[in-house]
Amino acid sequence: MIAIVAGSVVVLGVLGFGVKLLAGAGSSASGSGFPEARYRLTVPKTMLNGKYELAQDLSDSEGKKALKGSYDSKMRNQKPVVGQYTSNSPKGEGALVFSGMYGQFKDPDGARRKMLGGAADAEGATLAVPAREITPPGSGITLSCQVLTMRRAGAESTLPMCAWADENTGASVGVVTPEIVGQTPGSVDLAKVAETTLKVRAESRQPIG
Repeated sequence: MIAIVAGSVVVLGVLGFGVKLLAGAGSSASGSGFPEARYRLTVPKTMLNGKYELAQDLSDSEGKKALKGSYDSKMRNQKPVVGQYTSNSPKGEGALVFSGMYGQFKDPDGARRKMLGGAADAEGATLAVPAREITPPGSGITLSCQVLTMRRAGAESTLPMCAWADENTGASVGVVTPEIVGQTPGSVDLAKVAETTLKVRAESRQPIG
Protein backbone atom coordinates (compact mmCIF):
# COMPACT_ATOMS: atom_id res chain seq x y z
CA MET A 1 0.00 0.00 0.00
CA ILE A 2 2.84 2.40 0.78
CA ALA A 3 4.31 1.81 -2.70
CA ILE A 4 0.93 2.33 -4.37
CA VAL A 5 0.28 5.56 -2.51
CA ALA A 6 3.83 6.78 -3.18
CA GLY A 7 3.29 6.26 -6.89
CA SER A 8 0.06 8.21 -6.62
CA VAL A 9 1.90 11.08 -4.93
CA VAL A 10 4.16 11.40 -7.98
CA VAL A 11 1.16 11.73 -10.26
CA LEU A 12 -0.62 14.12 -7.90
CA GLY A 13 2.42 16.32 -7.48
CA VAL A 14 3.01 16.56 -11.21
CA LEU A 15 -0.65 17.41 -11.72
CA GLY A 16 -0.38 20.05 -9.05
CA PHE A 17 2.10 22.18 -10.95
CA GLY A 18 1.41 20.93 -14.47
CA VAL A 19 -2.32 21.45 -14.60
CA LYS A 20 -3.14 24.21 -12.14
CA LEU A 21 -0.01 26.29 -11.74
CA LEU A 22 0.66 26.70 -15.45
CA ALA A 23 -2.88 26.81 -16.77
CA GLY A 24 -2.99 30.59 -17.09
CA ALA A 25 -3.12 32.31 -20.46
CA GLY A 26 -2.43 35.90 -21.39
CA SER A 27 0.06 38.17 -23.06
CA SER A 28 3.57 37.00 -23.79
CA ALA A 29 5.95 37.09 -20.84
CA SER A 30 8.04 40.25 -20.98
CA GLY A 31 11.36 41.00 -19.40
CA SER A 32 9.97 43.60 -17.02
CA GLY A 33 8.92 42.74 -13.51
CA PHE A 34 10.59 39.35 -13.29
CA PRO A 35 12.92 38.68 -10.34
CA GLU A 36 16.53 37.77 -10.91
CA ALA A 37 17.20 34.03 -11.24
CA ARG A 38 19.29 33.34 -8.14
CA TYR A 39 18.15 29.87 -6.97
CA ARG A 40 17.43 26.48 -8.52
CA LEU A 41 15.97 23.19 -7.29
CA THR A 42 17.97 19.99 -7.23
CA VAL A 43 17.17 16.32 -6.60
CA PRO A 44 19.57 15.27 -3.81
CA LYS A 45 20.58 11.62 -3.43
CA THR A 46 19.19 11.68 0.10
CA MET A 47 16.66 13.86 1.91
CA LEU A 48 16.03 14.90 5.51
CA ASN A 49 19.58 14.29 6.67
CA GLY A 50 19.80 10.88 5.01
CA LYS A 51 16.50 9.48 6.29
CA TYR A 52 15.11 9.16 2.76
CA GLU A 53 17.00 7.82 -0.26
CA LEU A 54 16.27 8.77 -3.86
CA ALA A 55 14.27 6.07 -5.66
CA GLN A 56 13.38 7.93 -8.87
CA ASP A 57 14.32 11.23 -10.47
CA LEU A 58 11.37 11.94 -12.77
CA SER A 59 12.36 15.49 -13.70
CA ASP A 60 13.19 14.66 -17.31
CA SER A 61 10.21 12.33 -17.82
CA GLU A 62 7.01 13.13 -15.91
CA GLY A 63 8.19 16.63 -15.08
CA LYS A 64 8.90 17.69 -18.66
CA LYS A 65 5.72 15.99 -19.82
CA ALA A 66 3.69 18.12 -17.39
CA LEU A 67 5.31 21.35 -18.58
CA LYS A 68 5.03 20.60 -22.30
CA GLY A 69 2.63 23.01 -23.97
CA SER A 70 1.89 24.85 -20.71
CA TYR A 71 2.10 28.61 -20.37
CA ASP A 72 1.79 31.20 -17.64
CA SER A 73 2.45 34.87 -18.29
CA LYS A 74 3.75 35.34 -14.73
CA MET A 75 6.56 32.78 -15.14
CA ARG A 76 9.50 32.28 -17.42
CA ASN A 77 12.45 29.91 -17.85
CA GLN A 78 10.76 27.31 -15.65
CA LYS A 79 12.35 23.87 -15.33
CA PRO A 80 10.67 20.88 -13.65
CA VAL A 81 12.00 18.92 -10.68
CA VAL A 82 10.33 15.69 -9.50
CA GLY A 83 11.87 13.28 -7.01
CA GLN A 84 10.53 10.20 -5.24
CA TYR A 85 12.26 9.03 -2.05
CA THR A 86 11.85 5.94 0.13
CA SER A 87 12.75 5.13 3.71
CA ASN A 88 12.89 1.92 5.71
CA SER A 89 12.40 2.22 9.45
CA PRO A 90 11.49 -0.22 12.24
CA LYS A 91 7.89 0.95 11.84
CA GLY A 92 7.77 0.14 8.12
CA GLU A 93 8.46 1.63 4.73
CA GLY A 94 7.82 5.31 4.06
CA ALA A 95 7.98 7.60 1.06
CA LEU A 96 8.44 11.27 0.32
CA VAL A 97 7.77 12.94 -3.02
CA PHE A 98 8.41 16.50 -4.07
CA SER A 99 7.28 17.97 -7.39
CA GLY A 100 7.95 21.49 -8.52
CA MET A 101 10.00 23.81 -10.66
CA TYR A 102 12.46 26.66 -10.65
CA GLY A 103 12.73 29.77 -12.80
CA GLN A 104 11.54 33.37 -12.46
CA PHE A 105 8.11 33.85 -10.86
CA LYS A 106 6.27 37.18 -10.62
CA ASP A 107 3.52 35.95 -8.26
CA PRO A 108 4.88 33.31 -5.86
CA ASP A 109 2.00 33.68 -3.38
CA GLY A 110 -0.55 32.99 -6.09
CA ALA A 111 1.51 30.07 -7.38
CA ARG A 112 1.69 28.50 -3.93
CA ARG A 113 -2.06 28.68 -3.43
CA LYS A 114 -2.75 27.08 -6.81
CA MET A 115 -0.09 24.39 -6.61
CA LEU A 116 -2.11 21.85 -4.64
CA GLY A 117 -5.28 22.27 -6.70
CA GLY A 118 -4.42 19.78 -9.42
CA ALA A 119 -3.77 17.05 -6.88
CA ALA A 120 -7.25 17.40 -5.40
CA ASP A 121 -8.78 17.05 -8.87
CA ALA A 122 -6.96 13.81 -9.72
CA GLU A 123 -8.80 10.55 -10.26
CA GLY A 124 -9.20 8.62 -7.02
CA ALA A 125 -8.39 11.63 -4.85
CA THR A 126 -10.77 13.41 -2.49
CA LEU A 127 -10.03 16.65 -0.69
CA ALA A 128 -10.57 15.78 2.98
CA VAL A 129 -9.03 18.85 4.68
CA PRO A 130 -9.05 22.04 2.55
CA ALA A 131 -5.79 23.90 2.03
CA ARG A 132 -4.81 26.38 4.72
CA GLU A 133 -1.77 28.56 5.17
CA ILE A 134 0.83 27.66 7.78
CA THR A 135 3.92 29.67 8.78
CA PRO A 136 6.18 27.51 10.98
CA PRO A 137 7.52 29.47 13.99
CA GLY A 138 10.75 31.30 13.27
CA SER A 139 10.76 30.50 9.55
CA GLY A 140 9.11 33.57 8.05
CA ILE A 141 7.92 31.31 5.21
CA THR A 142 4.25 30.64 4.55
CA LEU A 143 3.16 27.30 3.11
CA SER A 144 -0.19 25.97 1.87
CA CYS A 145 -1.14 22.55 3.28
CA GLN A 146 -4.03 20.15 2.74
CA VAL A 147 -5.03 16.52 3.32
CA LEU A 148 -6.34 14.18 0.62
CA THR A 149 -7.72 10.68 0.79
CA MET A 150 -6.63 8.29 -1.96
CA ARG A 151 -8.56 5.19 -3.00
CA ARG A 152 -6.26 2.60 -4.56
CA ALA A 153 -6.43 -1.21 -4.72
CA GLY A 154 -9.71 -1.19 -2.82
CA ALA A 155 -8.33 0.67 0.18
CA GLU A 156 -8.45 4.30 1.28
CA SER A 157 -5.34 6.07 2.52
CA THR A 158 -4.64 9.50 3.99
CA LEU A 159 -2.18 11.76 2.19
CA PRO A 160 -1.04 15.18 3.48
CA MET A 161 0.67 17.64 1.15
CA CYS A 162 2.27 21.07 1.62
CA ALA A 163 3.59 23.55 -0.94
CA TRP A 164 5.91 26.54 -0.96
CA ALA A 165 6.76 29.10 -3.62
CA ASP A 166 9.20 32.00 -3.76
CA GLU A 167 10.55 34.17 -6.57
CA ASN A 168 12.66 31.33 -8.02
CA THR A 169 11.41 28.00 -6.67
CA GLY A 170 8.15 26.25 -5.87
CA ALA A 171 7.17 22.67 -5.06
CA SER A 172 4.61 20.48 -3.35
CA VAL A 173 5.71 17.78 -0.91
CA GLY A 174 3.76 14.64 -0.07
CA VAL A 175 4.65 12.47 2.93
CA VAL A 176 3.65 8.80 3.21
CA THR A 177 4.30 6.73 6.37
CA PRO A 178 2.56 3.68 7.86
CA GLU A 179 1.19 5.92 10.61
CA ILE A 180 -0.12 8.66 8.31
CA VAL A 181 -1.88 6.47 5.73
CA GLY A 182 -4.04 4.97 8.49
CA GLN A 183 -4.91 8.23 10.24
CA THR A 184 -8.21 10.03 9.89
CA PRO A 185 -7.63 13.13 7.73
CA GLY A 186 -8.61 15.56 10.47
CA SER A 187 -6.06 14.14 12.90
CA VAL A 188 -3.03 14.72 10.65
CA ASP A 189 -0.55 17.19 12.15
CA LEU A 190 -0.19 19.57 9.19
CA ALA A 191 2.16 21.81 11.16
CA LYS A 192 4.61 18.91 11.32
CA VAL A 193 4.21 18.25 7.57
CA ALA A 194 4.90 21.95 6.98
CA GLU A 195 8.13 21.70 8.97
CA THR A 196 9.16 18.66 6.92
CA THR A 197 8.42 20.60 3.73
CA LEU A 198 10.69 23.43 4.84
CA LYS A 199 13.48 20.92 5.43
CA VAL A 200 12.97 19.58 1.89
CA ARG A 201 13.14 23.16 0.62
CA ALA A 202 16.39 23.79 2.50
CA GLU A 203 18.03 20.65 1.13
CA SER A 204 16.85 20.95 -2.48
CA ARG A 205 17.03 24.74 -3.06
CA GLN A 206 20.55 25.83 -4.04
CA PRO A 207 22.13 29.08 -5.26
CA ILE A 208 22.77 29.18 -9.00
CA GLY A 209 26.49 28.99 -9.63
